[in-house]
Amino acid sequence: MKKSIFVCIVLLLLSSSSVFAASDSESLINDPDTWFHIQASAELGFLWVMSHTIQFGNAGTNFDYVADGGQDVLFPFTRYSVELTLFKNHSFTFLYQPLDLATNTELTQPVTVYGTTFAGDTAMDLTYGFTFYRFSYLYYFINDENLELAAGLSLQIRNANIIFASSDGADSVRTDNIGPVPILKVKGRYIWPSGLFIGAEIDGFYASSAIFNGAAYPFEGAIFDANIKSGFRFKNGIEAFMNIRYLGGGAKGTAENPEVGDGYTNNWLHTMSFSIGVTIR
Repeated sequence: MKKSIFVCIVLLLLSSSSVFAASDSESLINDPDTWFHIQASAELGFLWVMSHTIQFGNAGTNFDYVADGGQDVLFPFTRYSVELTLFKNHSFTFLYQPLDLATNTELTQPVTVYGTTFAGDTAMDLTYGFTFYRFSYLYYFINDENLELAAGLSLQIRNANIIFASSDGADSVRTDNIGPVPILKVKGRYIWPSGLFIGAEIDGFYASSAIFNGAAYPFEGAIFDANIKSGFRFKNGIEAFMNIRYLGGGAKGTAENPEVGDGYTNNWLHTMSFSIGVTIR
């Protein structure tokens, strides 16, 4: 987290200093006459969990992380991306999204997770890790000084790590899952001559077939990542912005040959984040 704050502060200082920079260059890192351009973004803010429930096992408890699991607080939020644009119209993006929600709570009633029951009044250490990596391709139908409009596909690699553990170490249940998920993507932005801009970006998909949701068995799954961003473009291609983002989704189904319990999962998460950030273009 300290490294994330340091990166954002450095980028913010660069953006503020660029207002006064006496340079004829349009970008600190790109030549406007080349066939490729690179940009990097970093965001820092907080995440609010609006709703989050999970059930492991057909006979398991439908556990409410917000009401009973300590997720009724704000969590730190960071996000990083790098984009390579070729011949003005073809864009390739790599996104890294940390999402690790660790809480401590005391249960008010018994909770069953894949056959393991934690008694009421048990002190618990809970970890919900769903960090993901996303590779995207976009085709820019419009990409000029005032308007950007693009659509394409993303491939998201989920890296789930979910732990229910009693604080005394007596009992614990852990599930890990890594898998690819294909996603549809659209992006648009308008930039005024003053440098002020507003834009939106949406990654989303819903599927109830194993072919599309990255599982080897019938499984209902959904992902929706949408934001509205507003900011200002300074000299040398540096931008500062504010961002409001909804990030959520989930999955429901029963795995074949599960490593833990009967393989049934019903997990749905809905969050909102507020962040500031910097882009170097």
